[in-house]
Amino acid sequence: MNVVEISAFGEPEVLRLARRPEPVAGAGEVCIRVSASGINRPDVLQRQGKYPAPAGASDIPGLEVAGVILSGDLDAMALAGLKVGDRVCALLTGGGYAQYCVAPVAQCLPVPQGLTDIEAASLPETFFTVWSNVFERGALRVGESILIQGGGSGIGVTAIQLAKARGARVFVTASGAEKCAACLALGADYAIDYTTQDFVAEIARITDGRGVDLVLDMVAGPYIEREVACLADDGRLVIIGVQGGVAAQFNAASVLRKRLTITGSTLRARSVEFKQAIAQALCREVWPLLEAGRVKPVIHTVFKAEDAMSPTGTGAVQAHALMESNRHVGKIVLTWGST
Repeated sequence: MNVVEISAFGEPEVLRLARRPEPVAGAGEVCIRVSASGINRPDVLQRQGKYPAPAGASDIPGLEVAGVILSGDLDAMALAGLKVGDRVCALLTGGGYAQYCVAPVAQCLPVPQGLTDIEAASLPETFFTVWSNVFERGALRVGESILIQGGGSGIGVTAIQLAKARGARVFVTASGAEKCAACLALGADYAIDYTTQDFVAEIARITDGRGVDLVLDMVAGPYIEREVACLADDGRLVIIGVQGGVAAQFNAASVLRKRLTITGSTLRARSVEFKQAIAQALCREVWPLLEAGRVKPVIHTVFKAEDAMSPTGTGAVQAHALMESNRHVGKIVLTWGST
């Protein structure tokens, strides 16, 4: 089968088309013929050598796919209400940039009615992450407010829509007027252009000094101190990325005085059982919103995984370059041709 592999750590050009044996599904797994693969920030970090795959995971990048079940553990599929030939999207620990991949049955979800495989491939990584961190770890409730850093990212556009659909007041930061407008169009109540505005001052102004109940942060570093200042009493800060660095200083007295919670998580290395619980919650709480059109996939650009015009044979190079440019709003997806 064709795959996109990391030939060496470095710039996007280290991604290249290669041949690998087709994977074989084991107990509790299915083999999927991949139609589309989602691109995510962790893929970029893995390519750079900063985010190695967990032990036992494929070295091929790619954390989410959509396609058709070809084979697998029939008993496990039956328990999950799936069968050979079903269209599914799946969360992976790796191996998604390939014509075929293996996924735990527990991490597969049916493609929501009315969605294409390209749209479905954009769902698992961001929807699992947002559900786990905003609604479970962050405990966002109806009537509360949330500040989402990086509203134009794949995580951002998902968090905006889900938080709004579940009755929250939504604030976002984004870079530039165009991204801010896109966030507002998705349902955000306020969009703060962090290139020209101080989000701490803006949150204080908009909330009359109260602050927000929850902050979803992908930056960390110097943002932590500022986000603590943005939180209301009993507020929660959930960190899911450290693009701004791992070291931070903040006013610990504010944490005590306002009874704040600072937490965070990563998803990739968590157990299948943990991810299964999220999948079940998504199927119950979120898939109906997708099928009703109340929440929609946001696709920025689609590239061909197998691209004869590319010097490395794959459009993944351009996809990663676009991801690193931060010019996109929503998800970037690779598509696979005939096998």
